[in-house]
Amino acid sequence: MTRKRHWLLVLFLTFVASCVTVNIYFPAAAIQEAADKIVEDVRKTPEQKPGPKPDKSSRMDRIRVVRLGPAEAQAAMDINVSTPAIRSLQASMAGRFPQLQPFYARNVIGEGSNGLLTVFDTAALPLKERADVARLADQENRDRQALYAEIVRANNLDMGRIGEVQRLFANSWRGKSSPGWLIQLDSGQWVKK
Repeated sequence: MTRKRHWLLVLFLTFVASCVTVNIYFPAAAIQEAADKIVEDVRKTPEQKPGPKPDKSSRMDRIRVVRLGPAEAQAAMDINVSTPAIRSLQASMAGRFPQLQPFYARNVIGEGSNGLLTVFDTAALPLKERADVARLADQENRDRQALYAEIVRANNLDMGRIGEVQRLFANSWRGKSSPGWLIQLDSGQWVKK
């Protein structure tokens, strides 16, 4: 085998090996985008009517460039968030959100850095409200955990990636919180948004 053929073979095998890595890549950007959409839909109040979004893309943004390698394959990856289970969980959370809003506003609950709700001191609340906030937070956290697991399942990701999905959703929950609500920074510190 000549030296030139040897290098061509090495180049070909390197190309093939780089394509194989596409299947094991974690699509963080696509999941973050899906999380933003889901959180936005869950927190949409009845007076917020969805309208057509203006087309902000330029002509250059619409030109598709073909590139080889795993980075481009990841960018084009679609995340499946439309299974019946995901839609059901999303509807359940959207129905519960109006009941949670007063507790957010009074800083009784906050958005944790783990993608789950945290309940703070409820001693000042009447007994019925204490029970309500505990029940609502428990239901919300169960739905959120089920949502994260279902997104992993629906997209054939390793179940060990649930923590990463939770972290990405935590970014969305905190980012789309109203000013004055409690959010937990990645450092663990609680602040008002």
